[in-house]
Amino acid sequence: MHIKSAKAAQRSVWLGTTALLGAALAAPIQANAQDVGASDIAESYEAEDSAPVVVTGSRIRRSDTTTFSPVAVTDAQSLTDRGIYSAADAINLSTSATPNFNQAAGNGDSAGNGQQFPDLFGLGTGRTLTLLNGRRMVTSSSGLGDAQVDANIIPTGLIKRIEIAQAGAAAVYGSDAIAGVVNYILKDDFEGLELDAQYGITDRDDYETYSFRGTAGTNFADDRGNIAVNVEYSKTPSLMMSDRARSALGRQLRPNPADTGANDGIPSRMEAFDVRFWEFNENGVIFAIPAPVAGLMPTVDGERLQFSPDGQSVVPYDVGDNYGVPFGEGGDGFKYSNLAGLRTGVERVTANVIAHYDVTDTMRLSTELLYAHTRGEELPQGQSRTILNSAATGFGPISFFVDNPYLSDEAAATLTQSTAAINPNLGAAFASGAAPLYLSKYFYGLVNSDQIITTTDTYRGLVSLDDEFMVGDRDFYWSVSGSYGRVEGESAGWGVETTKFNNAINAVQVGNDIVCSINADNDPSNDDPNCAPINPFGADSVSPEARSYVSIATGSSYVNEQIDFLATLGGSLATLPAGDLGFSVAYEHRDESASFEPFYADANGLYGGGNITPSSSGSYNTDELSAELLVPLVGGDFTLPLVQELEATGAFRYVDNSLAGTENVWSLGLRWTVTDGVTLRGSRSRNFRAPTLTQLLAPNSTALATINVDPCDADRIGLGPNPDVRYANCLALFEANPAYGASDAPDGATAAERLALFLDPAENYARTYVTSGGNPDLGNEVSDTWSYGIVLQPTFIPGLTITADRIEVDLEGGLSAFTTTNFAETCVDNIDQPTEFCDAFTRLAADDGTSVAGTIIEGRTTTVNAGITRFKGEIYNVNYMVPLRDIFAGNPGSLELSVEATHTSLLETSITGTDYTRTDDTAAQPDWVGRFDLRYYKGPFRFTYQIQFRGETRAAFDQTVENNPNPTLDANWLHNLSAQYEIGNFTLRGGVNNLFDTMPSYPSLSYGDIIGRRFFVGANFKY
Repeated sequence: MHIKSAKAAQRSVWLGTTALLGAALAAPIQANAQDVGASDIAESYEAEDSAPVVVTGSRIRRSDTTTFSPVAVTDAQSLTDRGIYSAADAINLSTSATPNFNQAAGNGDSAGNGQQFPDLFGLGTGRTLTLLNGRRMVTSSSGLGDAQVDANIIPTGLIKRIEIAQAGAAAVYGSDAIAGVVNYILKDDFEGLELDAQYGITDRDDYETYSFRGTAGTNFADDRGNIAVNVEYSKTPSLMMSDRARSALGRQLRPNPADTGANDGIPSRMEAFDVRFWEFNENGVIFAIPAPVAGLMPTVDGERLQFSPDGQSVVPYDVGDNYGVPFGEGGDGFKYSNLAGLRTGVERVTANVIAHYDVTDTMRLSTELLYAHTRGEELPQGQSRTILNSAATGFGPISFFVDNPYLSDEAAATLTQSTAAINPNLGAAFASGAAPLYLSKYFYGLVNSDQIITTTDTYRGLVSLDDEFMVGDRDFYWSVSGSYGRVEGESAGWGVETTKFNNAINAVQVGNDIVCSINADNDPSNDDPNCAPINPFGADSVSPEARSYVSIATGSSYVNEQIDFLATLGGSLATLPAGDLGFSVAYEHRDESASFEPFYADANGLYGGGNITPSSSGSYNTDELSAELLVPLVGGDFTLPLVQELEATGAFRYVDNSLAGTENVWSLGLRWTVTDGVTLRGSRSRNFRAPTLTQLLAPNSTALATINVDPCDADRIGLGPNPDVRYANCLALFEANPAYGASDAPDGATAAERLALFLDPAENYARTYVTSGGNPDLGNEVSDTWSYGIVLQPTFIPGLTITADRIEVDLEGGLSAFTTTNFAETCVDNIDQPTEFCDAFTRLAADDGTSVAGTIIEGRTTTVNAGITRFKGEIYNVNYMVPLRDIFAGNPGSLELSVEATHTSLLETSITGTDYTRTDDTAAQPDWVGRFDLRYYKGPFRFTYQIQFRGETRAAFDQTVENNPNPTLDANWLHNLSAQYEIGNFTLRGGVNNLFDTMPSYPSLSYGDIIGRRFFVGANFKY
């Protein structure tokens, strides 16, 4: 198919975890405190106050759980409050994460394949490391891009909490921890039986969601051991663009004829609605010449022509308000919004076993076994046979003659009356069989299924042994673990086998039967008894037999494997006046391998533009040594004026990767408690990301494509980061090659004149041979990160904690996916014109009858160490446990208020290292994202209210009223509420998300919630 016991008290858990209310908390939390004796958060840590714990971002156990950089925590109850049954949606609650909903943006791109990956601060999913119980996971994804772990494989019912370490942690965990770390911590001592079911639906009576899970656990061997089994199923549906009024608008921007200049206050572009491809539709649009020119369409009585839905007649065709290629507004063309679905449906099944056995009073043997199956269903993608396809894919329109047996007499009679600007006698030429006409059509139902299905099966097994021991009066601990992970993935659909399509489309009449012409040409050697002819005229015209004949399975499968061995040793090296000198050392060895296998059709170029992608495999191993040190400088009985506590930390990691080489990364941190309730903290780190196997070793494949942009094209010559440099380099190129652009310029034209007239056909219709594949010369990308902040817990307002942290990331040598355009731009936009970029593409030396000299005829797509990314922003959190018991008599319950906000002041990215794109204060990375939570609970009753906020922002960084009629997006507010009530062993819950049915800020489809108001009900049984 596409085919893992804190002292019971009221708690407020903050970034940095496990801190009790009144301790110097590391960072704020979106978790939930509970009534005395019922705190899920307190129970989740399973330790007394004095017991040391490990917080994400460090491997050192410590009693004081405040951290040197922010760590956000979400507990399991928060997921229940929002009706969340997927870890992916839990991550979406964080204001520092870029939401991932498998939703289309409305630009024609796919809604996604169903996989969802964390992305902190907009730095990219490959720069956020995913851990399970503090250990690495096998990569879920395949392709030329990043190593990522699909959050859908995490067993939601076993989640104890999710810790998000922000601002990098590569010195502790290794590659990928540039933006931060998402650590899913699972329950490890479950006893009893828990069953949970939930159902959701919108007030539009659609988008039905289902979730079922069961967990059973028991102790054994006189409570020395525990084993728990968890099974889960959930499903979210697909949505079409037409299912929501906003996405059904078919909105695009078009040139504004009222615009008079760059500073007139009039947008150069205006809104267009009901945008369509005027060149084709599902019935079949008729052309006299296979080119996207309305004047080349035959007419009868001044009306352009198309086939009727039943294909039996030819009827007038309205091109709408045509404003160029390929779009028009209104008319009968193919709706732009139908190119992709709005949301990809996701179905997930997980099964997990978690067990441990205490071999001795201090030694524990543990195991984690995980299986997950995910299925992403992208909505129908039709098959194009249009005049717009010929340059890029070779499909092209369908030519037909008057003797086509599927052409009705009525349709033929109409077409024989047709004329065109190029040929007034077109109808006569068609009637005589001397000239064909051309059918430009988007097929649904041409193949067995128009859906694209992505499936993954993830297997992971881990065994670990943990122990504690003493040397003298020093406490030490060690851990050894080994894991094996495997992902078997497949992305599949159906394509059209080119040869069989050509056979089937060429039909002839034999007696009373319509057959494929190859079976009627008196040459038995060409016969194909399975060939079934295709009727191309009208919608839904392809027979089941023809569909089966031309359909061929397309796609690829892949296997990722990971073997990981991790050994750690930690404890106390010495006792200083301010406390214990803590340390942790670790050795990690990891083997990663991946293999890629295209389907037969893909490997042999049986469809499309002759793409041939061979199977391939690759592997690497890495040996890594790390060390951490925690140094208490001031504290305990040793204090100084304005220095109640002062401690420093440092970490170092040495990496030896068999493909990417060696790397040294480090971090330093300082935490200073000035006085009761005031703590300052800061960290400085060097982090890295190693190239993935696919980025290094992906097989080369060559296909025909258009290149998008040639920087030496006359329309682009004045653009770029430094237009003068671009122009000078392009001019020198034309001076050195007198044939470049000569055919489009007058005889004897100078190089400057030829350059001014040069329009590269490769930008539009000419085909370029583009070779895609890996780059074995890649190195690591490296980032430098600062974080510094303050934690306030004013003693005069008990229960209040305020934190604020600044984060700055500066990344160079970024792993950038380069296209031919990027190579060309980097070549001509640099004064020194680096050879490795200029040699990645080739221009046509002399006119060849199709393209002019200077046209880019060969290109390259691969990964290059060229990117630069800079991020600056802040994370804020306010949490207040309202002292209701001090205000009201009796037991008024508990009320907690919290605010979390992320502010982005800079996000600047360059793919090539020369051109920079700002995405801060845009819809992609808003200036402000916030969330307010109110939680009230008393006895068996719990009520929550949440507001999610995204501030007013720009549609894109360079948008102004001069180039966009909607340059800004309004602030977006979403309101959610829920309630639950315990009745014995049962807990009933219900809620409303998007209470006021607020749509995304116009005209966006994703700056907010396009699903709309939706309800959920659920029931939980515990025994």
